[in-house]
Amino acid sequence: MDNTRFFDQLQQGCHTLGVSVGEDVPPKLLRLKNELLKWNAKVNLTAITAPEEVLEKHFLDSLAVLPEVEGAASLLDLGAGAGFPGLPLKLARPALTVTLVDAVGKKVGFLKAAIATLGLKDARGLHARAEGQPEAEGIPRAELLIARAFMDLPDWLKLAPAYLLPGGRVVAMLGKAQPDSELQARAAERNLRLSSARQYRLPFSRAERQVAVFSQA
Repeated sequence: MDNTRFFDQLQQGCHTLGVSVGEDVPPKLLRLKNELLKWNAKVNLTAITAPEEVLEKHFLDSLAVLPEVEGAASLLDLGAGAGFPGLPLKLARPALTVTLVDAVGKKVGFLKAAIATLGLKDARGLHARAEGQPEAEGIPRAELLIARAFMDLPDWLKLAPAYLLPGGRVVAMLGKAQPDSELQARAAERNLRLSSARQYRLPFSRAERQVAVFSQA
């Protein structure tokens, strides 16, 4: 995948998803892709290694939730892995303060290297295990808490509220869509309410996705 094709597909994918990024973002995402694949040759960060799949299943899937992120000043990405969705969201919205947390040291090593390589301010990788005690774990609370394929939704809604600032929101990036009634029931179990739920498809593979936002009841 040459650079021109990368930029063209990124632009096309963003258009299909209905999101927009600044002109400086595609070159930075290209650098992130190169850094990810370079590290992944030595350290197992992601099973997705084909450049086209990295673009769609990591970058575009992360950028797809920009509508749910707008307006937040701080973002906490729990179980960030190799930095998705947190890093692309930070690149797209530089004013966002982003903390990326993972329990695997080698992944946090990559996160710190990527943040340094990209020159990101107000972003950091944190080696910690989130178990619901943010102060003891050294994990800052945030306005927006997000995770992608970190844990099953009931477990995520049980864990997440402890890391929210007052009035904050929990964002769950899901695979196959769940009915609103199911999402509402899961929220009610944790004294949360479903604020929104949106289905979308990835632009090239057409893989089904859903993003749900929960707020404190």
